[in-house]
Amino acid sequence: MVKFRNYLNREDKPIIIFDGGTGTSFQNLNLSSHDFGGDELEGCNENLVLTSPNIVEKVHNSFLEAGCHVIETNTFGASSIVLDEYNISNKAYEINKKAAQLAKKCANLYSSTNTPRFVAGSIGPTTKLPTLGHINFDKLKDSYEEQINGLIDGGIDLLLIETCQDVLQIKSALFASQEVIKNKNIELPIMISITMETTGTMLVGSDIASALTILEPYNIDILGLNCATGPVQMKEHIKYLAENSPFAISCIPNAGLPENIGGVAHYKLTPLELKMQLMNFIYDFNVQLIGGCCGTTPEHIKHLSSIIDEIVDKKIINKKLSTVKTNFVPSAASIYNAVPYKQDNSILIVGERLNASGSKKVRELLNEDDWDGLVSIAKQQQKENAHILDVNVDYVGRDGVKDMKEITSRLVTNINLPLMIDSTEADKMESGLKTVGGKCIINSTNYEDGDDRFNQVLNLALDYGAGIVIGTIDEDGMARTSEKKYRIAERALIKTRSCGLADYEIFFDPLALPISTGIEEDRLNAKSTIEAISNIRKSFPDVHIILGISNISFGLSPLSRINLNSIFLDECIKSGLDSAIIAPNKILPLSKISAETKKLCLDLIYDRRKFENEICIYDPLVELTKAFQDLTISDFKKASTSNKNLTLEEKLKNHIVDGEKIGLEDQLNNALKKYKPLEIINTYLLDGMKVVGELFGSGQMQLPFVLQSAETMKFAVSVLEPHMETTDEKISNGKLLIATVKGDVHDIGKNLVDIILSNNGFDVINLGIKQDVAAIIDAQKKHNADCIAMSGLLVKSTAFMKDNLEAFNNAEINVPVILGGAALTPKFVNEDCSQIYKGKILYGKDAFTDLQFMNEFMDSKKKGNWSNENGFTNTEDIQIKLASPRSSGKDKNLNKNIEKTKNIKLTENFNRSNFVDEEEPIKAPFLGTKVLQDIDIDFDKLIFYLDKKALFSGQWQIKKNKGQSVEEYNNYLESYANPLLDKWIDIILDKGLISPKAVYGYFGCGRKDNSLYLFDNKSHKKISEFNFPRQKSGNNLCIADFYCDLKNNKPEDIFPMQAVTMGEIASEYSQELFKADKYSDYLIFHGLTVQLAEALAEYVHSLVRIECGFKSYEPTNNREILAQKYRGARYSFGYPACPKVSDSNIQLSLLDTKRINLTMDESEQLHPEQSTTAIISLHSKAKYFSA
Repeated sequence: MVKFRNYLNREDKPIIIFDGGTGTSFQNLNLSSHDFGGDELEGCNENLVLTSPNIVEKVHNSFLEAGCHVIETNTFGASSIVLDEYNISNKAYEINKKAAQLAKKCANLYSSTNTPRFVAGSIGPTTKLPTLGHINFDKLKDSYEEQINGLIDGGIDLLLIETCQDVLQIKSALFASQEVIKNKNIELPIMISITMETTGTMLVGSDIASALTILEPYNIDILGLNCATGPVQMKEHIKYLAENSPFAISCIPNAGLPENIGGVAHYKLTPLELKMQLMNFIYDFNVQLIGGCCGTTPEHIKHLSSIIDEIVDKKIINKKLSTVKTNFVPSAASIYNAVPYKQDNSILIVGERLNASGSKKVRELLNEDDWDGLVSIAKQQQKENAHILDVNVDYVGRDGVKDMKEITSRLVTNINLPLMIDSTEADKMESGLKTVGGKCIINSTNYEDGDDRFNQVLNLALDYGAGIVIGTIDEDGMARTSEKKYRIAERALIKTRSCGLADYEIFFDPLALPISTGIEEDRLNAKSTIEAISNIRKSFPDVHIILGISNISFGLSPLSRINLNSIFLDECIKSGLDSAIIAPNKILPLSKISAETKKLCLDLIYDRRKFENEICIYDPLVELTKAFQDLTISDFKKASTSNKNLTLEEKLKNHIVDGEKIGLEDQLNNALKKYKPLEIINTYLLDGMKVVGELFGSGQMQLPFVLQSAETMKFAVSVLEPHMETTDEKISNGKLLIATVKGDVHDIGKNLVDIILSNNGFDVINLGIKQDVAAIIDAQKKHNADCIAMSGLLVKSTAFMKDNLEAFNNAEINVPVILGGAALTPKFVNEDCSQIYKGKILYGKDAFTDLQFMNEFMDSKKKGNWSNENGFTNTEDIQIKLASPRSSGKDKNLNKNIEKTKNIKLTENFNRSNFVDEEEPIKAPFLGTKVLQDIDIDFDKLIFYLDKKALFSGQWQIKKNKGQSVEEYNNYLESYANPLLDKWIDIILDKGLISPKAVYGYFGCGRKDNSLYLFDNKSHKKISEFNFPRQKSGNNLCIADFYCDLKNNKPEDIFPMQAVTMGEIASEYSQELFKADKYSDYLIFHGLTVQLAEALAEYVHSLVRIECGFKSYEPTNNREILAQKYRGARYSFGYPACPKVSDSNIQLSLLDTKRINLTMDESEQLHPEQSTTAIISLHSKAKYFSA
């Protein structure tokens, strides 16, 4: 008989049907107390396996008859804890074993080779919630062990821990399961089914993200939902699992939400309705296991079973199930929410103040058993933006095991932060792990006492699903050199990997030893640590690196420590540190540290003492000590808040300019005591945005920082809005209607205008992409905008813009219009567009040009100095220049000449260019097409083809400032742009935010005149034709010239084509960032994925060249690739040498790009946006040209 795990993981990924509501079936049988074994046992369904086994078998058989694959044992409440309520806890093992035997007997009757039947051992949540202190971990675990022993001895095929309401209860059941399975030396699949209430969380408050984070480290097979609600209420949770869970997904809902009728729960969802909803879950969310819970009957299960025969295309479903890739993000978690190990804009900050080893205050509170005081310290660190809370109660003379339990039991229900369980003793660690339902990090283990203690703590991490900190200490003591630190890390990884602990659960601590002692052997401590960080990061990219930063400055004065710690932290981050145990309020921004202090700290960190004749003449330790010897901690407080002497109004402005949200809400609350919300926004906050605009315009601020300021502005407005006196109180300096024109899906430029203007007090109506002129006109009539802005990236967009302007005239719209986008030029706007439109037009060079115009335009309009027909009527102080048509004699003569040439008919030239000789035909490695899935694409090689110049300067707008030398600009890119790129590549890979795919192929082809004929690879019949324009002068080039002529109407040459995409997920995530007001991230991510699509095009193009025998011509560096120093050229339809964009439809059809979900819409736009296609010539003279 096939094992359940093998059946579940079969290549075709079968849909598996579970049974329905066993309790519902018992209820429908109207059982008497006699059936249960007497009045005192009435209602104890579990006891029926002993008193009325025929009834239990009847229920099992009814569901098997209906077609289910899996029946659950009648043991939902058969733990000793629940059975004790009926005074039969002593029968727990007997009941579970008997229940399993009964179910197995029934399953065997209906089982066949083609349709096996299985038994799931049902383990319910008991009636106790350990997180709330109803029962301790060990007592619950012992009860579960007894139950599991009975189920396994009765012959179950899998364990089902179901209707879970408390994550700590799940951990206890899993711990018991693993222990029994290990003791019996067997393999048994485990399924977890959690219950999400109508509130959207588990009963103790855990959301689906935190539940998944907590359970991901465990060796379970299936994770899903059951009970409490119907499928509708489960949808969002199931969707999250589909996108993030590495496990098979189950969904076993109630028959809808129950209604209380006459004191009895009634469920209204019909069998057909349940079937249709769960069928959608199979199609949409990769759900593999379905069934029914409360209110579901054999008829419901019969309908569910029919799904298997009714699925339209099983191959598609099976393929989806077998190739599911999740976006799971490695994280720690409290019981309430998950915290990713890798933070987007920060290192992972571990709050260090709840530590008895390092805090006198914590020791005093422990001695007083002041648990509320300790919780208060934890809450303060949460306010200070710590991500994780370190908890250490190691204090001589106290019961550390008891203390750890006392403090953690309070923290889990009072603090949203995940916990780092910190101790030198394993029993104290385990005490905390048994109390905390969330996913913890254990701090720490090492090899100081050899393998035994290391393995002891490692096993705790494995057993309790925790991350682990590993210190670089071995039997010789603390590692001081970078080489020794690295070797210990390497040794540890060999062990952790062999035990199955993922690299991303490891936090290496290379130890920050003091450099403040003046002892010679301590002088290189910081440098060695930084080198070790770099080496570990390069060799083991998935691990994390953590430091207790403050150790480096032990013994120095407070202000010296703060400065040195801050500089040391920055150096460590540059080398690869991604986590630190620090007090966030005792770290200074680098901008707040003077250049002199920075130098002293760096000289101390890297031991740059100076000697003459072996006498030290410059010691940075001495100089740093002197620099702060007369300063106190109160001086630090002044230094750490440089805003201290500024006025409230100046502080508000600085928050916007600096893009700093921290502390802003407090300042806004202070401002509300003096000013109305609108006055704060329109005066003080917008003053900050004006400064931002000036800095950007003068080249002193890069666009990513501009967007940070915009995010801060948005946050400030959200804080102030609830304080507005009326709901119709407007925060608007004017109204702008903005749209990307018909046939154009590119929206990054338009969205940047939206971001900048909406955060400078303007009301922006963003219509979106592909907007027909009728939609723009309707929106203008509805909103009566002061100005309209149209954007377009494509050349054809310019024609639509001209048509739109004519339509505006006909609709009697004459408000000013801004035209922007990569396809436009000032000449086109000034000379073509402005002649058409009756109103005034502006060439929108960038978002701040638009902002400058809107400020000057609205100011003039309010003063009566603007006319829609004539523009500015008073140009004093007006800096912006509107488009104006040139009307010279030269232009008139040019127009006459154009009219004359319209009647001249040119003879088309079909002759091959003299510049291009016909070469030997290329031999294809194969004929037809080939798909490259993401697993086929070497990501490191893909990055090799990334055009960083186009990314940094073009997409990210990080351009050389005025007065900045090339060397300074390159240094800036190295220090800012490259680390930003590395960070986002990590984010993309960690979260699975792209799905790179490609299809390419070779078709037989031949040239005829200025056309290429393509032929079927098997029938050799003509299947398509591409026509290309020929240059009218110069070399008279035509793309067709780069291919061999037809010989007797037969093809001699090959025509390579390709199409690549970053996947729909890239487009979706871009829009998520924009809608979430994460403007800076939006710019960075969108730009990077666009360039990654271009890099993938280079990647596949290179593959084609190599396959066709031109490997020796391949460039060895990125610069030569971008300079096209390779054999042949690549062309995309829509560019001058092959201008017919509609030919892309033929190309997509021939390549069958639907296989990579790449399509083209009616307006000839590729979807997803981050995609590109190309045709390829391998002729030695092939190059780019305009025809």
